Amino acid sequence: MTEKRLPLGGEFLITETAPHNIFIPEDFTKLHKMIHAATTDFVQKEVFPNTEQIETKDEAISRELLLKTGELGLNGTDIPEIYGGEEMDKISTCLVTEAMGAAGSFSITHSIHTGIGSLPIVYFGTEDQKKKYLPKLCSGDWVGAYCLTEPGAGSDALNSLTTAVLSEDGKNYILNGEKIYITNGSWADCYTVYAKVDGEKFTGFIVEKAFAGIERGAEEKKMGLTGSSTCTILLKDCIVPVENVLYEIGKGHKIAFNILNMGRYKIGANAVGGSKTAISDAAKHAATRIQFGQPIGSFGMVRNKLADMVIRTYMTESMIYRLAFMIDSRLENQGEKKERPARDTANVIEEYAVECSMIKVYGSECLDFCVDEWVQILGGAGLIADYPAERAYRGSRINRIVEGTNEINRLLVPQTLFKRSLQGRLNLKAAVEAVTKELNSWETSRNDMADEPLALEEYMVRMCKKMILLAFGVTVQKLGKSFLNEQSVLGILADMSIEVFAMESGLLRAIKIIEKNGIKKAEYHIAAVKTYVGETLHKMEFWANQILVFSDPEETLNKYLDDIKKLSSCHPIPTIVLKEKIAERVIKLKKYIF
Repeated sequence: MTEKRLPLGGEFLITETAPHNIFIPEDFTKLHKMIHAATTDFVQKEVFPNTEQIETKDEAISRELLLKTGELGLNGTDIPEIYGGEEMDKISTCLVTEAMGAAGSFSITHSIHTGIGSLPIVYFGTEDQKKKYLPKLCSGDWVGAYCLTEPGAGSDALNSLTTAVLSEDGKNYILNGEKIYITNGSWADCYTVYAKVDGEKFTGFIVEKAFAGIERGAEEKKMGLTGSSTCTILLKDCIVPVENVLYEIGKGHKIAFNILNMGRYKIGANAVGGSKTAISDAAKHAATRIQFGQPIGSFGMVRNKLADMVIRTYMTESMIYRLAFMIDSRLENQGEKKERPARDTANVIEEYAVECSMIKVYGSECLDFCVDEWVQILGGAGLIADYPAERAYRGSRINRIVEGTNEINRLLVPQTLFKRSLQGRLNLKAAVEAVTKELNSWETSRNDMADEPLALEEYMVRMCKKMILLAFGVTVQKLGKSFLNEQSVLGILADMSIEVFAMESGLLRAIKIIEKNGIKKAEYHIAAVKTYVGETLHKMEFWANQILVFSDPEETLNKYLDDIKKLSSCHPIPTIVLKEKIAERVIKLKKYIF
């Protein structure tokens, strides 16, 4: 039996991963497929026919739908069975989230309810809190919400001004403050609210709508997702029993940051569903819209757009299920579910905080790209509210803001990698030294490359890792810890890391398909990976050079630039031909082809 290795978070940068050690969508079990099919069926039969009513912000229909998702077991995918949930593996949870990605406004209502609206209690609640709240949240009888953002505390969440003071009799905390942009705000029955005890200790509380002193403001008028509830929550001497303190006094940041990690990778899964919807509708339109006597799908620029949409979605999908499997594998390694404290799950997901941030960024930007191209392919029809593209275009925009803006998540990637290197959790220093030594006695091995269909792409991905390590090493050497203040540099290091994870995830998926089914059945996988890696390599070269020019304006710069040139020197990939191949298949099938 092949040993299943459990990688550390961020370790993809410094180690090689074998294809058999990752999970790919083609590995879905019969149960996985049934879960996805059931969720898809719900969206098509229950959500789509009610879209117009949902978009009027009809609370009754959204609550009715949440009761139905409760009956189907779709509200408790992460909740233990003892409290009424399904406690699915993370792959299944992502499949539910992906299928919900096509559900428009209801998608955000459901994802907040089942995610940050419920998970703080799942992972940090006491036994009594779980017994009291989770069954109601699972069934959909109660709706959950999450109150973190304030007028002066968005990305800087710990700058909260909401206060909590213990009453004289010691039985209640009195909360005062204002929370803004609260999804499900008007409809929620319970909220996870963060406040500072005695003005200092950042703490989580479970607050019910029935508690005295909680008020809900008017519904916000939003750019997109207009069918979901978003409002301000006002706490005016709100009385919260001491037994509703969540986790520990002063440990609210532990809850907030762990729950955000979970929300981040689910945004990626949700984006996959939305991107596939965009591809299907755009392909159908391209096949039937006639201009100059022929379908617009016969025009090269339209075909190029469809191919790019598919390729980016392929990479996002590959990243998502690779990460979900990593989380599941590490959880399995900790023992049976019934013996595993719920908080251990949060700790496991924290291990992969870097990957969660990367997937959030990549997935949200993939969806934005796909819906933008969808509107473009539809032309004037893409701007008309009667067409789903217009609504999807507006709705997708929030994903780059919620669960930490993409800018914040980009900063978190290199900052976390550097922190873990200092802690000894990730041996970046040794990896940087190895690359430096190798470049000092450089001998390219491309002439000895195996005769495999993706051997060149494997080589390119390895070279891209070396570019990141070289750029990272030079930056730390020249700037020291002060590089953590250079957001422009951190952003580029993040983009390079994200692209490596995307390229490698797609590459490993394609290789696994080849090994399992042969080259012929992997032809579109091969085309997608060759195209993406070929186009990304030179972006990586440009980014690495920009970091080096900024970090090392001294005489050693030329040597480092020469090193990058060595690493990026490869024959060009025929991407025009490969994209044409993919586009032909998309238009023929009128959907996402993988």
